[in-house]
Amino acid sequence: MSDDKPRSSSRRSSSLLANDKTLVIDYKNPQLLKAFLTDRGKVVPARISGVSARQQRQITKAVKRARMLALIPYTVQ
Repeated sequence: MSDDKPRSSSRRSSSLLANDKTLVIDYKNPQLLKAFLTDRGKVVPARISGVSARQQRQITKAVKRARMLALIPYTVQ
């Protein structure tokens, strides 16, 4: 039995961090962290952003710290 649905052959998008090895994930860099947030303020999943699992954990931790220090808003007005 064959599936009639065509499989999506979309490749994983290249990560911003994979292209530039000098970038460091840090809560003090809100410009970099905003690249990994949606317009609603949610953290973009790793399968969409293309980062590794370790980098995703670092991004999540940095975003939470930046929110606590009011460098990044929790929600968008």
